[in-house]
Amino acid sequence: MTEKCSCQMSRRRFLGLAGGSIACCALLPLAESVLAAEPVSRTAIFPKSKAKVGLVFSHVPSGRPTWPAKDYDYDARAKELTAKLAAACPKIDFAVSTATSAAEADAIVKASPDVDGFAVWCIGIWTGAANTIMHSGKPVVLIDDLFAGSGEILVSQPAIRKENLPVVTVSSSEIKDVADAVNLFAVMRAMKESAILVIYDGDLTGATGSVKNLYGATLIQMKSPELADYYAKTEEREAAGWADYWSAKAKKVVEPSREDLVKSGRMYLALARAAAEKKTDAVTMDCLGMFYSGLVTAYPCLSHFQMNNDGGTGVCEADIDSTCTQLMMRYLTGRPGYVSDPVIDTSKSEIIYAHCVSTNHVYGPNGEANPYIIRSHAEDGKGASVQSLMPANQNVTTAKFELGTKRFVIHSARTVGNSNEPKACRTKLAAKSNADNILANWDFGWHRVTVYGDYRKQCLNLARLYGYAVVEEDKSA
Repeated sequence: MTEKCSCQMSRRRFLGLAGGSIACCALLPLAESVLAAEPVSRTAIFPKSKAKVGLVFSHVPSGRPTWPAKDYDYDARAKELTAKLAAACPKIDFAVSTATSAAEADAIVKASPDVDGFAVWCIGIWTGAANTIMHSGKPVVLIDDLFAGSGEILVSQPAIRKENLPVVTVSSSEIKDVADAVNLFAVMRAMKESAILVIYDGDLTGATGSVKNLYGATLIQMKSPELADYYAKTEEREAAGWADYWSAKAKKVVEPSREDLVKSGRMYLALARAAAEKKTDAVTMDCLGMFYSGLVTAYPCLSHFQMNNDGGTGVCEADIDSTCTQLMMRYLTGRPGYVSDPVIDTSKSEIIYAHCVSTNHVYGPNGEANPYIIRSHAEDGKGASVQSLMPANQNVTTAKFELGTKRFVIHSARTVGNSNEPKACRTKLAAKSNADNILANWDFGWHRVTVYGDYRKQCLNLARLYGYAVVEEDKSA
């Protein structure tokens, strides 16, 4: 993994800080005011390398009477498709080859142990190459060049289903549909190079092995005493700058005191520094257990809020499944996910995504921000958390990868507004969906991860490439 990182800073923030620096000798109070209003993000974003994909064109030699035509120019077609796909997949390096038989396909597989996966484009039929590569153990995107590879593509589908092979099939005349599937290899590559900071005092041995075996990602554990040391070394002046910034941007601050906000600022600085020094791409923390037991004196809600706004990943409650899910969604969409404890209201056919930490940049760090209110943490009325008033009339995708059973759940919804119900968590995003089916199909745990946008198909394909069993919980069983 590349060790270079970038910390997100807007042009306006940079200019503000630069202006304050120029004026600091003569106008020190003004410079301090600018710093308080526009603090420098400490969220480290680590770039990922490109995925390596074996792009295999399969066809029989020209001159044989078959689809697409007896004297078809396969080489010209392969060059045309390669150029289009490469332009649509900037995060992927392709190793291009041709297979006219199962034996040639087997040789390609054996010569490509380091690829992240294969894209097999059937531009002709009856080679046996697709079947060979499908059984290589690597994830595969199988592509039909319509009216050319259709027969071999279709007869391959029963084996894919019956054997639960990690294969996604694309049969479309649109290059975007092909690219959407192939670009999933970049998500998988990013996960292989990712590290997740888990702040938890218990045993993570099992989870560490599962995450490494399935995603290739690394869990890095930090216990509460080390977090306390990071927290103790934070500068209160910088933390106060974050307190002022969050307060100024909020619609209002209700319960938290300024001391609560400064503590939240110190927690953000502690977590951000730990993540940067340990070169991790996501942070999740046993926030409830550590706060209730007095091991920490500040909730990380505003820290996670800031990390997610900056393009990083902060997740509650040391939930590793949800953290992996949110991190994958970030790599897939460029947008932060929102972990929640959903509530279902079948009378309105609604699901309400409730939690005390969220983002207010649902379209990504450079997207439009939505309003938010700073509240106390709901369950105990202490500390500081966020009530994000998220946009209505938007499609959202909600999902979760569950490591223990290797299952994936997903549903789609349309946001209708934000609930003002005083009970339970602060942020409560309400959305229309098939609530009866979701209730009937609910399984494994409470948390779900919601991202703005319709990414259902890409998520389903990603789950299949990982070999997950899929449950579409808003559909009838």
